Amino acid sequence: MRRTRLATLATSMVVALATTLSLTAAPAQAAPSDHYVALGDSYASGVGAGSYTSESGSCQRSTAAYPALYATRVGPASYRSVACSGATTTSVVNTQLSALASRTTLVSVTVGGNDVGFGTIMSTCVLQGTTECVAAVDAAQAKARADLPRLLRAVYDGIRSRAPSARVVVTGYPVFYQLGTICAGLSATSRTKINEGINLVNDIIRTAALAAGFAFADVRSQFVGHQLCSYGEKWLHALNFANIGVSYHPTAAGQSGGYYPVFRTVAG
Repeated sequence: MRRTRLATLATSMVVALATTLSLTAAPAQAAPSDHYVALGDSYASGVGAGSYTSESGSCQRSTAAYPALYATRVGPASYRSVACSGATTTSVVNTQLSALASRTTLVSVTVGGNDVGFGTIMSTCVLQGTTECVAAVDAAQAKARADLPRLLRAVYDGIRSRAPSARVVVTGYPVFYQLGTICAGLSATSRTKINEGINLVNDIIRTAALAAGFAFADVRSQFVGHQLCSYGEKWLHALNFANIGVSYHPTAAGQSGGYYPVFRTVAG
């Protein structure tokens, strides 16, 4: 009788343990809850990454852009990208902020480069030489210091007004060139000056984002070893006369290996 009771007790313990393990070893995944909206310019829309959606037209939103990758891999409750090639802080305020709502819980935004004329600077540097390149970057830096904090503040205030409860992640820009390597094309002076300008813009964006209470996703270190003039796989398009629009934009690998992991870490 004692052995029977012991056997019964042991069996009950095994059943109880198995039941407990079945409940705790593989818990059900929590239902995704974020309502995510992506804002910004061509670095957020994914110009240069290919696979553009037909609905996006000239905005060129790519399924390989970091916001789309986040939506696919993390699976928020809802996702919408209104990022658009050529966007400035003013166009984000006027045409993109309307995508936000009180229910929005996650926002990403990449903007500011077009306000200081990234494209014009690169055209000047490529076509006109070192002296003109340095002058163009100097002028852009002066404009960035004078105007960009105010322009960014308008964007960030608009985001907070329309999506008061959202986590907001502001992403910056990769530095274009690895310095100290043998590299054809622009002079070392021009490359150094362009990097200096990009770093200044990033620093202004970071300061403005933090002042607004937003997180800043700094992608610069992630791109090291994958910049133009580096010896590793290039995550940025060089000047492309056949498709000028992709020049100096991240490739699909730059979006997935450069932008996405930094954004994913900061966004949660």
